[in-house]
Amino acid sequence: MRVHFVVHESFETPGVFETWAMIRGHEVTFSRVYLGQELPDSARGIDLLIVMGGPQDPAVTTEECAHFDSRAEQALIASAVQLGKGVVGVCLGAQLIGEALGAPFAHSPEKEIGKFPIYMTDAGKASEMFSHFGHVLEVGHWHNDMPGLTPDAEVIAWSEGCPRQIVAYSGLVYGFQCHMELTPAVVEMLISHSDGDLSRAAEYRFVQSTDEIRASNYAEMNSVLFTFLDKLEHRYRQSDI
Repeated sequence: MRVHFVVHESFETPGVFETWAMIRGHEVTFSRVYLGQELPDSARGIDLLIVMGGPQDPAVTTEECAHFDSRAEQALIASAVQLGKGVVGVCLGAQLIGEALGAPFAHSPEKEIGKFPIYMTDAGKASEMFSHFGHVLEVGHWHNDMPGLTPDAEVIAWSEGCPRQIVAYSGLVYGFQCHMELTPAVVEMLISHSDGDLSRAAEYRFVQSTDEIRASNYAEMNSVLFTFLDKLEHRYRQSDI
C-alpha cells in the first residue's frame, strides 16, 4: 500500500495514522505543505490518501495562507475518489473531502476541544467498517467546523457538540471531524499552539482545560482507529481484484 499524507502544519501531525502505516509496512510519502512540499499531480500513484487537519478552513485563500491551496487539495481528493482510491480526511481534511464532492463545509454548533463521546447512528451501527466502535466511543476533538454532506453521504457518528463527527461518502471515502489519531505527544503540540482557545475553556460547554486534556487516555481510540484502517485496507484490496 502506498499511503500519502497531506500535512498542513507542523503541530497537526498524522499521529497514529502514520504509526499504523509504518507498522503495517506500507510505503509512506508526505506533502508537508507548510514546508513548501508540493502535492502530487494526481492520485494515480497513491492507494490511500490521508488529509490531515489544520487551523484553516476550506474557504481560506492562498492570499490569506500562502502554503494552503484549498482548490489544489480538493482537486487531488477528487482525483483519488474518481480513481477508486481510499481517502480519509481528518478535521479540515474531512471538510475538504465534502468540498471536493460539492458539499460545502459548515460551522459546528459548538467548539469542541478535548476528549468527549461520539454516538453511532443507525447507519454507523449497521456498517461493517464501524462494527467495532460500539455504540459510544470517547475520542479526541479540536475543531470549530464540520464537513458538508453530499446526497449519498451517511453520517456514521455524532456528538452533543457536533452532528457530523464521522461521515461515509462512499465505501472507500471517509471524513473524521474527530481526532482519533491523537497521542500525548501530538496533544502537547496542539496545546502549544492553542493558548487562545484553551485560556477561555470555561466559556465553552465542550472545551476542556489543559490539565484535563493531558490527563486523558487515548489508547482505546487509537486501537479502534487501527482496526478501522485495517478494514479500509482490506476493502480497498478487494475492490482492486
